[in-house]
Amino acid sequence: MISRPLNLFVILVITIVVADASNFNKPHSHKGKVEPFKPGDPNVKLDGKAKGILKSGKPYQTQVMNGDSGRGLVVQDVDAPTDVVWGRILDYDNYANMVPKTVESKNYRIIEHRPTRANDYLEREIYTRMKVGFPMLKLEFFVRHFLYIHHHKSLTWTLDYARESDFDDSCGYWYCIPHPDDPDHRTRLYYSVQVSMFDWVPAFVVDFMSKKALTDATAWVKKYSEMEWARTRGDGTASSIRNASSGRSAMGGEGGGSPMGLALPFGRRKREKEEEVEEEERLMAAELAASEERDEMERRRRRSLLTIRSGWRRYVLVSVVLVLAIVNAAMFFGDNHEKNQ
Repeated sequence: MISRPLNLFVILVITIVVADASNFNKPHSHKGKVEPFKPGDPNVKLDGKAKGILKSGKPYQTQVMNGDSGRGLVVQDVDAPTDVVWGRILDYDNYANMVPKTVESKNYRIIEHRPTRANDYLEREIYTRMKVGFPMLKLEFFVRHFLYIHHHKSLTWTLDYARESDFDDSCGYWYCIPHPDDPDHRTRLYYSVQVSMFDWVPAFVVDFMSKKALTDATAWVKKYSEMEWARTRGDGTASSIRNASSGRSAMGGEGGGSPMGLALPFGRRKREKEEEVEEEERLMAAELAASEERDEMERRRRRSLLTIRSGWRRYVLVSVVLVLAIVNAAMFFGDNHEKNQ
């Protein structure tokens, strides 16, 4: 009989070996198992009890129906305007400094869209490489975000199925509107996520990603949005949300205009706007080229480490097997010795 500590050690070693399954250059094993969220109002009715919870500063948890099943949804009131809140949500390159358990986050591709009825008013796709860390385990996954701020006030996401992730599947949803009691200075935020994990992922990780991550997500957005709003009010400047990777206002507004309204440039202003867009496109192209070069260098580094890493894992597994064999042998001979006496 193998002792329980050794059993746990074996499970841990196997988990470490299997966990490095993500691959930027290999497609995921499927094109989606969970149904993606649709942008727009979740149509959640908030009764007096729910509003009381929100007024106290706490998140309100409920469910939204998805076919025959329900998905957990969290509502949170934030003491900051919607543009500030969107600024934190879209700051993916800074998630490691804000989001619990996130150890790495970096955009690797951004696609701008012209919102039309045909594409459901999609404005932008943002592709992000993320990594979450737990004791002795890190999980890497690749996310494809869909931005619909102007028309739907929403952001949805799925996995980027062109890349192999350590999650079996994942999809999620943000809905961000001005607070009904104070639309200029406060926000009502809705968040939901559905995660499907592989069987080898430990239960505590599955529990965190499917349950605790719900309230943690709105908590960090509330914290850093309110910090940013307090800082903004302190220096007397208006807040503008900018996606760090694109350099363009994610709300589409400019100057002191309404953040949810599209400014229509004419004459000189139009030429300046066109020049600004061209310059932004050149900068984006340069940054994407640099990002691709960094990705290529990272792929070469991974290939060079693959042999060493594989050898190390085999060494660990062989060592574990030998240790278990020695322990079993010692226990076997010890039992025989006791019987002979």
